[in-house]
Amino acid sequence: MEFGFVLSTVAETIQIAIAPVFLLAGIAGLLNVLTGRLARVIDRARALEQLHPRTTGPEHDRHVWELRRIDRRITVINASISLVTASAIAICAVVALLFIAELSNLKIGTVVASAFIGSMLMLIAGLVFFLIEVRMSLKASHIRAELLELDPTSKRRWHP
Repeated sequence: MEFGFVLSTVAETIQIAIAPVFLLAGIAGLLNVLTGRLARVIDRARALEQLHPRTTGPEHDRHVWELRRIDRRITVINASISLVTASAIAICAVVALLFIAELSNLKIGTVVASAFIGSMLMLIAGLVFFLIEVRMSLKASHIRAELLELDPTSKRRWHP
């Protein structure tokens, strides 16, 4: 009869662990987005590094400005990746603790809750860094006015 009790207990614990596992899937998707953004930023930095020695004047100044901006973006993306990864690790710990607590009759609900709260705080911080990086990207991606050939008297950005 002990085996049946343990089996039903494990089944209940699996049901409880489903929500954190779905959260892990979402975090994996977010990490995929973050690493993709990091790869694109690094590719752009490498392209600018190739152009850097061959440019002069205002073009060179723009490249230096963009390289500095990219360097900051890389730092912010790496912080986001680190925080989101730490959050995923904490979620894995929550799932493991759920099973350990159930199978060994330990009363560690406070520890499990603390690990989950810590995970959520790290995820929030990682998302804040992600938002900061997106804003940095948007600020750097505006097209220079002289390239748009805008009518300086017009308030419209586009005209036929």
